[in-house]
Amino acid sequence: MDLLFVIIGLILMLVGIVGSILPVIPGTPISWLGLIVLYLAPSLEFDWVFISITGVVAIAIYILDYLIPAMGTKKFGGSRAGAWGTTIGLLVGIIAPIPFGILIGPFVGALVGELAFNETEGPKAFKAALGSFMGFLASTFMKFFATCVYLGIFVYHVYKNWSLLDFPF
Repeated sequence: MDLLFVIIGLILMLVGIVGSILPVIPGTPISWLGLIVLYLAPSLEFDWVFISITGVVAIAIYILDYLIPAMGTKKFGGSRAGAWGTTIGLLVGIIAPIPFGILIGPFVGALVGELAFNETEGPKAFKAALGSFMGFLASTFMKFFATCVYLGIFVYHVYKNWSLLDFPF
């Protein structure tokens, strides 16, 4: 039974890491669910303090994920259209078969959003697109780092409690 919980938890961890890069999957909360599933293994004692602290961190990162790109866009003079363009550009960049599409797409999307919907001048639109892109990168790095830390914690707890877990081998 413990093996099933460890496998499901590991799958959630890996989906969380992928979700930290893809905007359509809430990566950090999914990784946190992986920690919860690990602690639901019958052989492990449930640590409420640990789960509560990591849950608060996951929620804070989830909220910051929406605030950081908007703050970057506003700081560099962008608008909501630039922020939406960043997200749409990311999705197109993932789907389009171009090299580094995941990086080029958000920047081009923000630039197109600023130019098309706000009729902003070229240099000002470029600056706003750069701000939106920098906010996107900062937010993505933060989520990726957090999900990798959660995976490290997961692996550490499995390794530390290996003898307690009821594995058939």
